[in-house]
Amino acid sequence: MDKRMSISRREFVTGSLAAAAASGGGGHCAESAEATVAGSSGTAGQVSEERQSVDDAAFNGMPCGFIGKAKISRLMLGGNLIGGYMHARDLRYVNQLFREYATEEKILETLRVAEENGINTVFESGAGFVNKYNDRFGGHMQIIPHIKVAASPQDVEDEVKRNIDCGAVAHYSWGVDTDNLARAGKIDHLKQSIEIAKKYDLPVGVGGHSFTVPKLCEEHQIPCDFYVKTLHTDDYYTASPKEMQRDYMWLDSPRQGYWYDNMWCIDVEETIEFFREVKKPWIAFKVLAAGAISPRDGLTHAFENGADFVPLGMFDFQIKEDAQLAKRIIRRAQKRARPWRA
Repeated sequence: MDKRMSISRREFVTGSLAAAAASGGGGHCAESAEATVAGSSGTAGQVSEERQSVDDAAFNGMPCGFIGKAKISRLMLGGNLIGGYMHARDLRYVNQLFREYATEEKILETLRVAEENGINTVFESGAGFVNKYNDRFGGHMQIIPHIKVAASPQDVEDEVKRNIDCGAVAHYSWGVDTDNLARAGKIDHLKQSIEIAKKYDLPVGVGGHSFTVPKLCEEHQIPCDFYVKTLHTDDYYTASPKEMQRDYMWLDSPRQGYWYDNMWCIDVEETIEFFREVKKPWIAFKVLAAGAISPRDGLTHAFENGADFVPLGMFDFQIKEDAQLAKRIIRRAQKRARPWRA
């Protein structure tokens, strides 16, 4: 390992530990999930009036919101680059190149840089690295993992318990599973899985790439606490042509020849209008369309149009600039049309 990439405990302490102590929430697998079973109050995702302002809370200068009791930085670290995967269109060498770069030491360094710049939560995957970072360097990074809700009730419950045991501060239904259930008309299966997760005292979200997912959840009163929905424009070079865009196309491709592994939102205006009336927190993801949209444009579009949180997949060398950009954009978006719901 190149010595320039290594992290010492002293470097971490001088860089971010003093400020990180204010973040609350760790990532340790200490408490058994059995101890957290509780009757669902249905209020884990609801927000009190005093918490709706973008300036209510900050971590290392980054505006934060609350999901349940967890204080979450409005810019999160996307988990694909922590868990080991990149969307790369047809560039087949990219994932191997990424894995060669993202050694364990580099991933731990990425978490340090993120926390130093006000990001206190990893979204979707990478719990093992988050826990190792917190244990080794005294960090306070949090994790919001997914749940594979298309599985059997017992498998869903087992995964919920594993998430809790590994320090999750919230979790949500994996978008691929949720899309498949919605497409197949199995909304009752989704509802059952969410209700299983709700038995535990942890906020539960519903994730999806299709606009159909949150719409069905509201229609069928799925008892989730927050939503995870894609949001990006379609005005970039490799976007699927409008005449070829269709719901769930990301589930059929690439065999169909009209999707290039970087488009997950074909209903942007409908999504924005829909969430304007939804009072639950909204995590908007894929806002850069796998790097096809600039961080300035993607973050501005997401936060000004109602997103409460945005996870970005970022390399260590991108974090500082993106975090500074996010802080400015969030503060400028205080008077946006959709109130801050977290």
